[in-house]
Amino acid sequence: MERLGTGIGWRPEIADAVERMPGIDWVETVAENVCPGHLPESLRRLRERGVTVVPHGVSLGLGGADRPDEGRLAALAERVEALGSPLVTEHIAFVRAGGSMTATAHLEAGHLLPVPRTRDALDVLCENVRIAQQALPVPLAVENIAALIAWPGEEMTEGQFLYELADRTGVRLLIDVANLHTNHVNRAEDPAKALAELPLEAIAYVHVAGGFERDGVWHDSHAHPVPRPVLDILTDLASRVSPPGVLLERDENFPEPAELEAELASIRRAVEAGAVERVKAEVRAAGLAVAAGRPEAAPGGWSEVRADAPAPSDGATPQGHQTGAAGATRGAFGRPEPGGVDEARQRLGVAQAALLSALVAGTPVPEGFDRVRVGVQARALAAKRADVVAKVAPELPEILGAEYRTAFLAYAQTQPMTGGYRRDALTFAEHLLSAGRPGDAAARRELREWWLERSGPAPRSRRPVRRLARATRKVLLRR
Repeated sequence: MERLGTGIGWRPEIADAVERMPGIDWVETVAENVCPGHLPESLRRLRERGVTVVPHGVSLGLGGADRPDEGRLAALAERVEALGSPLVTEHIAFVRAGGSMTATAHLEAGHLLPVPRTRDALDVLCENVRIAQQALPVPLAVENIAALIAWPGEEMTEGQFLYELADRTGVRLLIDVANLHTNHVNRAEDPAKALAELPLEAIAYVHVAGGFERDGVWHDSHAHPVPRPVLDILTDLASRVSPPGVLLERDENFPEPAELEAELASIRRAVEAGAVERVKAEVRAAGLAVAAGRPEAAPGGWSEVRADAPAPSDGATPQGHQTGAAGATRGAFGRPEPGGVDEARQRLGVAQAALLSALVAGTPVPEGFDRVRVGVQARALAAKRADVVAKVAPELPEILGAEYRTAFLAYAQTQPMTGGYRRDALTFAEHLLSAGRPGDAAARRELREWWLERSGPAPRSRRPVRRLARATRKVLLRR
């Protein structure tokens, strides 16, 4: 794996600033926001300057019960080719559930949700990762996510889960130290223990981001400055291994360029501090080895493990877990369930559908989950839907004014998202119109015009007769 250096998440809102920032070695862009045939000029210029661009996917749902969608994989591969990227990244998460596998309604989360750290989930995830690896033209790296809720009955720690995943599939890891901090606050998980259990040689690069704490819950907002505890975790990681790349993520509430540059400088200092500690540890280890009469053991340590080094072939991992052939690996955390991966998919699908239904459709919270945390997550999902729909369809807040957010959150309580955000915007508008809202007649006419213009396969004709025929057809179809 090539060394990437220091990077920043490329977003349209800060595109000009990113181009002018000194010391930017690479950028990462949200894959789904890039059109391969119409790359933003800013990304084109960065590529021409030799700046590496990495696409970061958010919608595959590799941790879901279903196999990865072929269309989504093909679209991701197309973006890799268009950007000339050396690797592509996604998340260890599920983003949708239900459907034919569970004979329940198909639901979309619109957000990254945690998978249970169980043998079933690991078996399914490993197979999904292999499917994705075969479909993508470059190496895949997967990211640990932040979580507000914990699954009951988990069989592994995060570090153990990630270790087995990398060991069984050869997938690279994108380690988000901000997410380790989030899980420390929200789930009482020790970041140092997670780092100690990780296969550090599998790290492709590292994410750093900010967030905020409210009522004892840490929200991974990507809209606030990077806090000191996150930088401390980065230093801890850098004291164990030299990360090939480190990237600052910022998705909203963008500050002035000087503030972003200051955060990048803090990130560099944190990595440098970790490197100093790593060298000191290696010197101490060398001295002990020489004193013990084992000079051949002196140089070792994680810092000399190449990022492209092959996995151990003797069947043993540093934690002592035994592995077998790909797809049949079993460790000390649980026994394989009968029926293979297909039955594991079924069990996982039922569990994920039940949780997602509680989060977005108001059904009872599954047994074993923290009801308060599920409520916090449900409200966060609804708020994110409102924010993203406002960006996807900015006309809606303009038409509805101050009523928009209240109306959308009320709609979200009874109308789960079953498609993407654009479909959600149209469904929201239709929901309001069917209820005779908004109350202002002029606003209602404007909303109806907006909905009619976008709800069909093609823009409406400007000819009055055709417009009337189209509107009549829609009314008849709704009946």
